[in-house]
Amino acid sequence: MLKDEFLTYQAKTTPHPLGISIEKAKGAYLTDTDGKKYLDFVAGVSACSLGHCHPKVTRAIRKQSRKYLHVMVYGEFAQAPAVHLCKELIALLPDNQESVYLTNSGTEAIEGALKLAKRATGRSELIGAQNSYHGSTHGALSLLGSEHQKMRYRPLLPDTKFIRFNQEEDIQEITHKTAAVILETIQGGAGFILPEDDYLKKVKARCEAVGALLILDEIQPGFGRTGKFFGFEHFEVSPDIVVMGKGMGGGLPVGAFTASHQLMRLLEDQPKLGHITTFGGNPLIAAACLATLREIRDSKLMKQIPAKEALFRKELTHSAIKEIRGTGLMLALLFDTVDEANQIILKCIDRGLMLFWLLWEKKAVRISPPLTITEKEIKKGCSILKSVIDEVTGC
Repeated sequence: MLKDEFLTYQAKTTPHPLGISIEKAKGAYLTDTDGKKYLDFVAGVSACSLGHCHPKVTRAIRKQSRKYLHVMVYGEFAQAPAVHLCKELIALLPDNQESVYLTNSGTEAIEGALKLAKRATGRSELIGAQNSYHGSTHGALSLLGSEHQKMRYRPLLPDTKFIRFNQEEDIQEITHKTAAVILETIQGGAGFILPEDDYLKKVKARCEAVGALLILDEIQPGFGRTGKFFGFEHFEVSPDIVVMGKGMGGGLPVGAFTASHQLMRLLEDQPKLGHITTFGGNPLIAAACLATLREIRDSKLMKQIPAKEALFRKELTHSAIKEIRGTGLMLALLFDTVDEANQIILKCIDRGLMLFWLLWEKKAVRISPPLTITEKEIKKGCSILKSVIDEVTGC
């Protein structure tokens, strides 16, 4: 069986993976090898913005596959899918964002952003937030705000420290020694925590005062998930470096970081090849990204996000749900106990509703469906979810 071979030959990330054997996926539904369908409220952990196998994305992939695939390492050849993607992406960003570096994943983009900040400032101190998550490579792991997650991989990057998200008094920890502060625009693993009281603007002001850079991690909220193309647009702040990934690829692996020409040119010389990648800007993936960007930008999807969020909140009114955190289609349901959250997730999956966990907030249930989720699908999923909550909590 496929599941047995998966467990035998493929490295696992936990002792007990879900192990669902996937046959196909289309729109907001997954189908396993037994023919069972799952309504997907997870979207590949915020990655499948347009749902599964969106026709405009798959059409772009097929069209590009007939022309050329990988032809050269990143940064040497002008390849239309990547060039057009970068041009149209920059048009959606603040004026201080002028250049895109395409990578293979969000965590690789984090690595590039951290290197760029150190090169630009000549400083080594990097500041992250407690309960943050930016990826699992060594640099990203060094700025991950959970000691339990990284203690067995030390030594990591030196000169790192952490502040508390939304705690204004901690901003004074940013000094003339600081190369960069890296924050998730909306803290993901911590429970979809929104910045409050102009927190991001205050961090940016402090960075400007001491000559540090502000890096915002848009890997989860980016590409329309919050109702704006980038999450930071809600908070009237212009970061120095923007990192993105997940939802930009239409289901394919990709990441990117953006900055001004002045900053990005520092990676070109002394040394040359200051940041390099073989497959970054891959034409097939860039074509999928471009189709995804255009559909999110040009359709009514982002305008529909507030109404879809409101419908989720209305349908999920329940005494056992202590709080619904987040915004747009980036929502977290908070329950009394970890056990309740676990049971609800697993029972919903068993009944054909795909839910998932958050990294650090163990009492939470993630809801991050495709942006294309319909009103009918929202109501159907919420009905399943509420019946399971009744069963698990007795409320």
